[in-house]
Amino acid sequence: MADPERIRRVAGHVRREVEAGHEVAVVVSAMAGETDRLVGLAHAAAKDHQGLLDAREYDAIVATGECVTAGQLALTLQDMGLSARSWSGWQIPVLTSNVHGAARIQRIDTRLLEERLAQGQIPVITGFQGLADDNRVTTLGRGGSDTSAVAIAAALRADRCDIYTDVDGVYTTDPRMVPRARKIERIAFEEMLEMASLGAKVLQTRSVELAKTQGVRVQVLTSFADPAAPIAGTLVCDEDEIVEHLAVSGIAYSRNEAKVTLVRVKDRPGVSGRIFRLLADAGINVDMIVQAVSVDGLSTDMTFTVARDKLVRARDLLERARAEVAYETLVADQGVAKVSVIGVGMRSHEGVAARMFETLGKRGINIQAISTSEIKISVLIEDSHTQEAVQALHTAFGLDTDG
Repeated sequence: MADPERIRRVAGHVRREVEAGHEVAVVVSAMAGETDRLVGLAHAAAKDHQGLLDAREYDAIVATGECVTAGQLALTLQDMGLSARSWSGWQIPVLTSNVHGAARIQRIDTRLLEERLAQGQIPVITGFQGLADDNRVTTLGRGGSDTSAVAIAAALRADRCDIYTDVDGVYTTDPRMVPRARKIERIAFEEMLEMASLGAKVLQTRSVELAKTQGVRVQVLTSFADPAAPIAGTLVCDEDEIVEHLAVSGIAYSRNEAKVTLVRVKDRPGVSGRIFRLLADAGINVDMIVQAVSVDGLSTDMTFTVARDKLVRARDLLERARAEVAYETLVADQGVAKVSVIGVGMRSHEGVAARMFETLGKRGINIQAISTSEIKISVLIEDSHTQEAVQALHTAFGLDTDG
């Protein structure tokens, strides 16, 4: 939704679905860059209050971006001869918690939407926003429009939620990193959730969680495509809809990683809980954890990862608590990356870990930490080896395109 031309192209996609006989409701985001501009206006208005914002007024400002886009798209659809009307979140209403800036959708009253759909009208709905129980507008946080779309699709019992974005589907890995990456026709909710949480930017994690919980099939498509041409994206669905699973469906990576090692921590009950409680209370999420106990059993080296932008805060907290935690030294390293192989097929294919580790070992890439789930294996490596590792694993698990 970057400009009027893109909005007209989106309207073309809507018209195509209507002409195919579908009842269509549309959820829109703000135009490109608009939310950032509105956030800047909110902070500028609060400069005399040392940057402290009234969260309710902040939401009142930033929610307007979607209102503009909804009105523009409704007018464009009307210009194409279609019946359309814009709806703000509070008009439906989309009822949320009252946590301004990060509200959670609690319930959606779809009676008015269903009436208009039955009349042949296209509701154009603002994403990202809702209404709290005190009648104040709320926003859902970044990426909230995808979450709104899935929630409204679930409430309307829609056959599918199509999300149009700037890519034409979900790929086996980042095509900028691996030119031979290929588009995936179908991917299971669990796989998409892992990929989204591990660095893939196609869908926002919260929207995938909601789609999985509510059983909403989501199709990822590109808004750049010609509405008159055949269009195919990636369907995110239940794994039962996928005929046969590869051992690995995709490779994800994240460079927003930092490693912290506490050397010679006194090995006593409760010390791990104290370390990670300090970080949790400061809003710092810990990911990979490795603990190596000394031969004499008196101390342990504890290694874990945090987001790179949280490293300074984590280090400061732990250094202030050094006497309480009782460690000798703290070593921090920002030059690391996390690389993950993902696939529901790992449940029924043996040897995935062995192949992954052998592939990296042959290239002299050292593994610094490992974490696993039922459908994922992640390793921490030196950041400079990220591209080599992703390319090698992509080939090793048979994900390259032919030719």
